[in-house]
Amino acid sequence: MDTDTLLLETEESMQKASDFVNQEMASIRTGKASPALVENINVHVEAYGSAMPLKQIALISTPEPRLLTVQPHDPTTMPDVERALKESRLGITPASDGRLIRLPIPELSEERRKDLVKVIRDMAEQGRVRVRASRKDAMDSLKAALKSSDITEDSFHDMESEVQTLTDKYVKSIDEHLAAKEEDVMTV
Repeated sequence: MDTDTLLLETEESMQKASDFVNQEMASIRTGKASPALVENINVHVEAYGSAMPLKQIALISTPEPRLLTVQPHDPTTMPDVERALKESRLGITPASDGRLIRLPIPELSEERRKDLVKVIRDMAEQGRVRVRASRKDAMDSLKAALKSSDITEDSFHDMESEVQTLTDKYVKSIDEHLAAKEEDVMTV
């Protein structure tokens, strides 16, 4: 296997793990309104005979710091959108006026904030595990290439160093995002 290809695939895998964690963390409610709270919910809206992500069939906005609004592009999908929001794990009751759905974001209690920090830390650890798994896969490939004499021992050590640098970079990225999200959750 080409070592450049191996590095690119490893970095891509680590980048995906980091991006996934960042998206998951964005869906955690912090007491502030953010379209990411509902854009990435795992409930798809049943509309037009198929399941569709909410952001494809509605405009999501934050007119106030503690309010989200969801406005379906097609008013006939309003009941489906409202049902999807009620079934989501947001814990927010939608209020509809027939053409616009309002989602008021309540204040978080101190206990709930601490619980959310635990959830965020678990998400970050899962991301770190994925990054380390990518590192392990790359190292296994390098060891196999060394054993079959496809690369020299010097090349092996150079590549090992590069893979470790990538690992450190993406673990640091996850840790920085974790710290920012923790601060966001704990700030009143």
